[in-house]
Amino acid sequence: MLANTSLHGGTAPSSPLLRSLQTHKWSRIHRALSLLRQRKSAISPLTTPIAPLNPTRTRVRALTETKDSNTEKGSVDGARYASPPFSVKIPVGDRHILVESGYIGRQASGAVMVTDGETIVYTSVCLADDPSEPSDFFPLSVNYQERFSAAGRTSGGFFKREGRAKDHEVLTCRLIDRPLRPTMLKGFYHETQILSWVLSYDGLHSPDSLAVTAAGIAVALSEVPNSKIVAGVRIGMVDDKFIVNPTTKQMEKSELDLVLAGTDSAILMIEGYCDFLPEEKLLQAVEVGHCAVQAICKEVEALVKVYGKEKRLEAIRLPPPELYRHVEDIAGNELVKALKIRNKIPRRKALSSLEDNVLAILTEKGFVSHNEAIGVAEIIPELLEEEEEDEEVVVDGEVDEGDVHIKPISRKIIFSVFEVDVRLVFKEVTSKFLRRRIVEGGKRSDGRTPTSIRSINSRCGLLPRAHGSALFTRGETQSLAVVTLGDKQMAQRIDNLVDEDEVKRFYLQYSFPPSCVGEVGRMGAPSRREIGHGMLAERALEPILPSEDDFPYTIRLESTITESNGSSSMASVCGGCLALQDAGVPVKCLIAGIAMGLVLDTEEFGGDGLPLILSDITGSEDASGDMDFKVAGNENGVTAFQMDIKVGGITLPIMKHALLQANEGRKRILVEMLNCSPPPAKKLSNHAPLIHVMKVKPDKVNVIIGSGGKKVKSIIEQTGVESIEAQDDGVVKITAKDLASLEKSKAIISKLTMVPSVGDIFRNCEIKSIASYGVFVEIAPGREGLCHISELSGDWLPKAEDAFKVGDRLDVKLIEINDKGQFRLSHRALLPDSERTTNPAKDSGSSQIEAGNDSSEGKGTIKKVASSLKDGKHCEDKHGQDGSTLPELSSPSKKAVKSQDSLNNLGNTTTKSMTPAGDRSSVDKEKKKKTYIRPVTGIVNGETKVG
Repeated sequence: MLANTSLHGGTAPSSPLLRSLQTHKWSRIHRALSLLRQRKSAISPLTTPIAPLNPTRTRVRALTETKDSNTEKGSVDGARYASPPFSVKIPVGDRHILVESGYIGRQASGAVMVTDGETIVYTSVCLADDPSEPSDFFPLSVNYQERFSAAGRTSGGFFKREGRAKDHEVLTCRLIDRPLRPTMLKGFYHETQILSWVLSYDGLHSPDSLAVTAAGIAVALSEVPNSKIVAGVRIGMVDDKFIVNPTTKQMEKSELDLVLAGTDSAILMIEGYCDFLPEEKLLQAVEVGHCAVQAICKEVEALVKVYGKEKRLEAIRLPPPELYRHVEDIAGNELVKALKIRNKIPRRKALSSLEDNVLAILTEKGFVSHNEAIGVAEIIPELLEEEEEDEEVVVDGEVDEGDVHIKPISRKIIFSVFEVDVRLVFKEVTSKFLRRRIVEGGKRSDGRTPTSIRSINSRCGLLPRAHGSALFTRGETQSLAVVTLGDKQMAQRIDNLVDEDEVKRFYLQYSFPPSCVGEVGRMGAPSRREIGHGMLAERALEPILPSEDDFPYTIRLESTITESNGSSSMASVCGGCLALQDAGVPVKCLIAGIAMGLVLDTEEFGGDGLPLILSDITGSEDASGDMDFKVAGNENGVTAFQMDIKVGGITLPIMKHALLQANEGRKRILVEMLNCSPPPAKKLSNHAPLIHVMKVKPDKVNVIIGSGGKKVKSIIEQTGVESIEAQDDGVVKITAKDLASLEKSKAIISKLTMVPSVGDIFRNCEIKSIASYGVFVEIAPGREGLCHISELSGDWLPKAEDAFKVGDRLDVKLIEINDKGQFRLSHRALLPDSERTTNPAKDSGSSQIEAGNDSSEGKGTIKKVASSLKDGKHCEDKHGQDGSTLPELSSPSKKAVKSQDSLNNLGNTTTKSMTPAGDRSSVDKEKKKKTYIRPVTGIVNGETKVG
């Protein structure tokens, strides 16, 4: 270990003394000797040359362990390990948030609880004791979790314990990570972890923007060295007025959903969605949000001065300046040539080869160390300098320090680094040369000017069996977009904190395979980047989709990135819009997306000092630039936007310039999208399912579903449709693969839910049972009526079974509906006039029966039958389960016949003439009368019209 760095076994010196010793030439030798003593087993003291050392990294370890040793001795550093509890209210918008610390999580480097209303977010920050290997990516990890117990419920799934992060939790993690990362100081390699939990949720105050502020406060109070205090807010717009941190009820009416994070002087991150909001309104919203962020940062800054812990600035390790100079000298000319290569893969290979060449040259010169025993890269600017007056002169040519003898070495500058340091410096030098090329020459790597757009090519109908497909290519970025249409069962269900689960009828799934950048990588669950990019493209396309009433389909859009060199999420927007049109979705208009870049400090490269905005940036310009600003929309407004900053932040004038330049870029892209070849089909594919929407009376829904869903299942099995969805409000959606099965199921449901009226004619109806007084005929599934023997034929019949049997079919007319809703049918009314009254005597007898006249000879028998019918005994034995089929003979004096107008007001969805499925000839006649019209019928003026 390196805790003891004194020459004679004393305790480690304090930090100021240590810094002063390191400026003295012999202190470096003494420290080297101390290290060699501790590694005698690994290094021979007489024959092994002394490896150059890294005083910076040694100092970090020494200081760290000095504090630890002091702690072990009992001198607990309260400023580092414990802060006094405090509670303070900070004004945000029209209310206050409560910030508490020191009550829970006291062993974390920083921990706070932030309360808004009754929503509470707890956030902790911890960092590793030992640094990790140097990297160009700060070792920061963020985890955000919404506990269902916060809303007084449990998960709706089988497992009740919260598990893998849901998509909206991943998106919140990104909201926290993106603004904090630019504020972390370079050279700090201690792994840092931010954990955030929603402990209480009141359903009104959103926890995501609150979590951004909580994380910013926790980092500010912790030991993590960062440059600025970060806070975040949400901005909504209701009735043309901006609201800071609006409630969920206010957001339901809001035209804007903007999350903004920044510092007291600049904006670091914005992300939001709107419905074609003009750029001017968006800038006003950003200004309101930044004012709120500045107020929070001012209050937090006062807290940090009192309760903040000492920052670990001594742990920062940076490569020596000499390394930058050596890399530029070796690779400068070749870098200029490599950065002129237009295509990504050849340019990347040239830069990789040049990097290996630089590393080989530095290794050959002895500047790169491969000593694994040291374990970390070690840098020393010089081991011996010019002798000062108070230095001891060695006469015999050796320095005697116990058992170690060091021979004098020549007076020259020596430094030693590891391979990772060279690669980090080479990357920074490459970025510097790329920015210089753009500013000085006005040309980018692919030869474009700052405002130019890459060449665009798009085609639709690429996949014949898909419902809709499009391949959108912009430069070396390519997206394959595929649309699948389905019913509500295909919708995505989301288990949220609120009581009702969210159902999404449109969702976009973005995938970024390693092959799109010519690499080999692991395939698995979607990464956080894929989830974030997919959500950005999804929210950008939502405003152009039709309502569910106009287009009752669930829409799944997949965007697979087949090539990537910048702005793949915006390519997903463009390709997805074309694929939606190709699938026949009646979108409101075309939209496009573009990514904007920035070179902020142009004076460094001989510029005029004004920020340089780049349109349609590539991957290298994203990595080497200062901003990644994605904007989607059309020429009239913005639908989605996302901005990440890699420097200390940008101001509103810079953002305004970027938005206006992005608008011009979108116009050019939209023009190219209109030249798509082949163009979108703009009609439903033959392979897409058919969805028919019909309306029935709400009290008839249970008739369709049946007991335990048996009826609807039997209809699906009988007709072959894919699904039948019956809603409580009476809306029924039938999804089928072909028209025949759809028409068949529609006819069955229509008969089940119809409201018959007097005068309706029913063809080819089946006789279900026969009694001595008549037959029971099924006019619809489960709906039967009595056709009295007197209404069966124009001739007199002694018994019904003499002319009919069970299973026979006949046409009937509804002539009466009694008070109990029972139907009286007539077959005789549909006979030709010549067959209705062939026997006047028998006809008069029939009239006497209907009129209830007792003068006829057979009146006693008829009265006896009618009496038994009114008692219901005979009918209950045969049809007791369906009250609607109980027959009853009634005289016209009862006035049981309902008027035609009153029945028409009951929401009848059937025609007057309902034909069962068995009468195929009648069905064919009906089909000739009306043709089934798909929901989407055509395109007018570039827009899909709905039938």
